[in-house]
Amino acid sequence: MHLLVDSTGLKLCGAGEWLIEKHGTKTRRAWRKLHIGMDAETGEIVAADLTTNDVDDASQVGSLLGQVAGYVASFTGDGAYDQDGVYRAVADHQPEAAVIVPRERRRYPVQRRRVSRPSATAISRRLPRRQDRVADDIRLQQTEPR
Repeated sequence: MHLLVDSTGLKLCGAGEWLIEKHGTKTRRAWRKLHIGMDAETGEIVAADLTTNDVDDASQVGSLLGQVAGYVASFTGDGAYDQDGVYRAVADHQPEAAVIVPRERRRYPVQRRRVSRPSATAISRRLPRRQDRVADDIRLQQTEPR
């Protein structure tokens, strides 16, 4: 199973909240955080936790993984899950599982095998230098018939 994990905020409304908004008095609203684990292939929610709004997303990974029955091939979450504790919790639950964080949010290296390919620096070293190209252009201009 490829597990997708994220959380969302839920506002808890009291029965008379519309009266409060109507008359203009302000009260502190209650918020909760719903942590959800979803199977990427079926779209089925396989794990869920409801916490207070001050709970860190990464701290709920162990609880979410505990609710998942079966093999977890990968764990995908946003930048909030890019923490050492998450990598440890996933490895403890399923040692072969990959932790995937989207590239623009990643702080730690990816834990999966990558295909080796030349870097941009290695490729640029094989290209002629700018001064060489300019010199070649000047030589071409001098040898062209007018």
